[in-house]
Amino acid sequence: MTATKTVVVVGGGIVGLAAARQVQLTHPRHTVVVLDKEPQLATHQTGHNSGVIHSGIYYRPGSLKARFAIAGSRSISAYARDRGVPHEITGKLIAATRPDELPGLEALRRRGVEHGLEVRMLDASEAREFEPHLAAIAALHVSSTGIIDYVAVTRSFAEDLLSAGGRIQHDTEVLSIEPQGNGHAVRTDKGDVSADHVIACAGLQSDRVAAASGAEPGARIVAFRGEYFELTPEASALVQGLIYPVPDPDFPFLGVHLTRGFDGSVHAGPNAVLALAREGYRWSDVSLAEIVSLGRHRGFRRLARRHAGQGLAEMRRSLWKPLFVRELQRLVPEIQSRDLVRSPAGVRAQALSDDGDLMDDFVITETDGPAGRGALHVLNAPSPAATSSLEIGAEIARRLTLSDR
Repeated sequence: MTATKTVVVVGGGIVGLAAARQVQLTHPRHTVVVLDKEPQLATHQTGHNSGVIHSGIYYRPGSLKARFAIAGSRSISAYARDRGVPHEITGKLIAATRPDELPGLEALRRRGVEHGLEVRMLDASEAREFEPHLAAIAALHVSSTGIIDYVAVTRSFAEDLLSAGGRIQHDTEVLSIEPQGNGHAVRTDKGDVSADHVIACAGLQSDRVAAASGAEPGARIVAFRGEYFELTPEASALVQGLIYPVPDPDFPFLGVHLTRGFDGSVHAGPNAVLALAREGYRWSDVSLAEIVSLGRHRGFRRLARRHAGQGLAEMRRSLWKPLFVRELQRLVPEIQSRDLVRSPAGVRAQALSDDGDLMDDFVITETDGPAGRGALHVLNAPSPAATSSLEIGAEIARRLTLSDR
């Protein structure tokens, strides 16, 4: 069957592969080509998260995050069952350890009910039936949360894409996206690729790729490093499943939590430290250009003023292990410093508006730059994007279908 159009997807993470897969399945006469600058898939956010299937309980009703996470927790689980991808629906506890956290916990319970989730408020003794070492005065049990291997999911998406006639090109960095006839010339360090449509799912580089298409993204990616520890085998018995704190409603991070994996290991984290490079997985990863660019950005300066205290607290926890331990001890007091071993960090791509607001929803937009119609950009897709990946892919395929008419 002769291909009618070429669709280029920029980015080899779980969102890019979900989009590429769905577009190829929806438009079997098109050829979908994934371009990724790394030698293998899922190198960045996908391969460095906590592997949780999120329920959607945290997100504002009606938002894309809420809609896609609620549906996505079901669709990603069904996909994993069908493809034999390791996963388990474990449920989780959101634990209040202080009286001032109880209103926030109750607000989450009401939101869970509004979302149609199965949630149950527990007193201290009921919470200890799930987690015997938990120091909670109350907890919310969310039954639809689970764990999954997102790297395996991404590889499975890639197999689906290739089987349907798509292609993946590694070690290929997109330099610019320029108008060419009714479509685009995607300039890369390996040569040009002609495309009728471009879908950019570039994660940490998403604003740069949008700008490289001649568009004004309207958002600046700020990279936050999330650092993890792993509990020693002896201490891992202190945690049975997934334990989360009550989150700060003014900060778009869930707080340091404890997650038991398939192999029985328990990871603690992540914190949220400003990274000094887009792919700054260590303190030693420093980009002077990135620091200068951040300092010049009006929105970042406003963000820094507004959240200076929280930012400094995250930095102190990163640099001084006892503070990280103290945060964990709020949940499980028996955890000691000797029980924690450093684990690889991740970096979260968080979009920031010019007004200094951390965007709290997914942002998928069609740009109107010189590259013309048909360039879709996923400009903000932090957590729960992995949980929501099939839903995001379906939304992108739907928008592409509309633009094809």
